[in-house]
Amino acid sequence: MALAPEPGPDWSAALSHLVLGAVSLHAAVRSAPASRGAAAGFLLQALAATCTLAPGLGTREDCPSGAWVATVIGLPLLAFDFHWVNGDRSSANLMLGAGMALAVAGEHLGPEGCSVAGQAVLLVVAVTIAIVAVFTANTYGVWGGALLGAAGLLSRLDEDGLPLRRGDACRWALAAGSWAYCRALRTQRLQWE
Repeated sequence: MALAPEPGPDWSAALSHLVLGAVSLHAAVRSAPASRGAAAGFLLQALAATCTLAPGLGTREDCPSGAWVATVIGLPLLAFDFHWVNGDRSSANLMLGAGMALAVAGEHLGPEGCSVAGQAVLLVVAVTIAIVAVFTANTYGVWGGALLGAAGLLSRLDEDGLPLRRGDACRWALAAGSWAYCRALRTQRLQWE
């Protein structure tokens, strides 16, 4: 009885994870002097993106939970900084508190509930950062919001209509959005100095 050959490495997924991790890590380093919260959000995203690339680091079950934490805590940390710098302390605290509550409740939501909650967090963060960016004339923030929103919408589409697999397309959009947010944070800090 012949065994089926082992599937080869998935280069498309590995490349999208690697690029998202590298962009997020670069954004974390660049934003750390000005904002520790945003740097932590970028770092969580980088760690979640690269957990599947390191052999022996975690099991398949660990990586979705890492991505869940990066989504419900990491992304609200980015929105937190945008709101905080603009003086909207209540929205900043509400966003971060909701993310923390979702991180704790994630175990009780089930796979479909986690998926819906993660997409909701992604879209809420994208919209709130885009709104702040529009009112402060921060072009990078608007682009970052659009790209993050696109990642959220791509995650709901069927793979048949996409040139890439859905997960890869989402990671590419998140990488571009992270780069734009890093630039937006820098622009925002320069405006307030």
